[in-house]
Amino acid sequence: MSAVLPGQDSRKGWKDRLPWGRQAEDSVPVRMPGSRARVSQQPINLQIVDQALIWVVAALVLWGLVMVYSASIAMSDNPRFANYAEYHFVLRHCISIVIGTAVAILAFQVPISTWEKWAPWLFLGAIALLIAVLIPGIGKGVNGARRWISLGIMNFQPSELAKLAMAIYAADYIRRKMDVQERERNMGEIKRFVHAVMPMAIAAGGVGVLLMLEPDMGAFMVIAVIAMGVLFLGGVNARMFFLIAGILVGMFGLIIASSPWRRERVFAYLDPFSEEHALGKGYQLSHALIAIGRGEFSGVGLGGSVEKLHWLPEAHTDFLLAVIGEEFGFVGLVILIVLFFWLTRRIIRIGRQAIVMDRVFAGLLAQGVAIWIGFQALINIGVNLGALPTKGLTLPLMSYGGSAILMNLVALAVVLRIDYENRMLMKGGSL
Repeated sequence: MSAVLPGQDSRKGWKDRLPWGRQAEDSVPVRMPGSRARVSQQPINLQIVDQALIWVVAALVLWGLVMVYSASIAMSDNPRFANYAEYHFVLRHCISIVIGTAVAILAFQVPISTWEKWAPWLFLGAIALLIAVLIPGIGKGVNGARRWISLGIMNFQPSELAKLAMAIYAADYIRRKMDVQERERNMGEIKRFVHAVMPMAIAAGGVGVLLMLEPDMGAFMVIAVIAMGVLFLGGVNARMFFLIAGILVGMFGLIIASSPWRRERVFAYLDPFSEEHALGKGYQLSHALIAIGRGEFSGVGLGGSVEKLHWLPEAHTDFLLAVIGEEFGFVGLVILIVLFFWLTRRIIRIGRQAIVMDRVFAGLLAQGVAIWIGFQALINIGVNLGALPTKGLTLPLMSYGGSAILMNLVALAVVLRIDYENRMLMKGGSL
C-alpha cells in the first residue's frame, strides 16, 4: 500500500482522517506533500506510553534471561569453556540487558525529528564501523568470522547497528522522495525506477558487500528485507517491488551456489538425519529437532533439557528456541510465537497511526523496525523447527548476545517514542 494517495483534500487535517474508536488500525495511511509535524520539547508523560508494548517486551527479555541461564548452565563443563564460571553467560547477558535498558531510556528522550535529521550520518557511521570491523586489530574473529569490536565489557557487532541505521535511512529516503515526486511524474518507467530505487539499492548493496566480507549473510538478508519493506510501504509500485525481490532472490541464490559450505547447509537441511549429514552440517538441526520432539506438548520442565548438555551447539544463542521447545513444549512455543506476532503487529499499527497523522518518516521507521523484529524472529523460529536452512540469526530480545539485545531495545525505544508523540498529538498537544 502506498503511503501517498493523490487527490486527498488538503483542507482536512489528520484529526479529520483519524477514525476515533478504532485507533487507526484499519485506516488508510495518507500524507499531503510538504506537510510536516511541528516538534518541540516537553517533559515526558509516562502515563501515555504504550504500557502493553512495554510489558510484552519485558516478558520476552526476562524469559530470554531465564532461558539463557538454563541453556548455558552446563557449558563450564565443556573443555572449551573450562575457564568460565557456570554463571558467566547469564551475568554477561544481565549486563547487556542493563546497558541496553539504560541506552533505550536515553534513546526514548530523543525526538523523532532528531533521528530524521541525523539519519544519513547514522547510516554513514554504521558503514564506518562495518569497515572498521574488517581491520585486523580492531575486529575480533570468532569461528572464522570477523564480526565484533571489543568494547571491554561487551563485544559490539556493527551489523546490529546497521539494521537500525538502514530502517532509519530508508524511512528518511522515502520521505525525501515524496517531497520531489511531483517532478518525477512525467518521467518514463525506467527513469522513475532509477530515481526511486537505485540510490537505496546502492546503499543496501554497499552494506551487503561489507557484511559478506565478514561474512554475515544472515544480517545482509535482514537488512535487504528492511530496505525492500520500507520501499514497498513507502509507495514503490508492485512491478518495481517484484523486480527488486527477483533480483535479490537470484543474488542470494548465486551466493549460496558459489559457496560449497553454504550448499552443504541447504542439502543438510533437506535431510538432517541422513548418515551423510547427521554428524556434519545437519548436526545442529538434527539435535534441535530432537530437543523440540522431546518437549512434546507441555515440555520436560524448566532446567530439564538434555540436549543443552553439550549435544546441541549454540544452545544459548541461535538455537535457544529449541531449548524452549524442549523445556516448555508445544505450549511454550505457541505462546512465544503469539508474543512475537502481537509485538510485530502492534509496532506496525503504531507506524500506521503515525502515517495517518502525516508523520511519514516516523511511520515508516516504526514499520521498518517491525519488519526487522518480525522477519528475524520468523527466520530463527523456522531454522529451529527445520522449516528453513540453518542460518546464524539470533532470536530477538531473547538469545544471548550483547549488541543484539542493545540494538533491539534501542529500536523499540524509538518505536515507543513514535507512539508517545502520536498520543500527544491525539490529545491535542504539541511535541
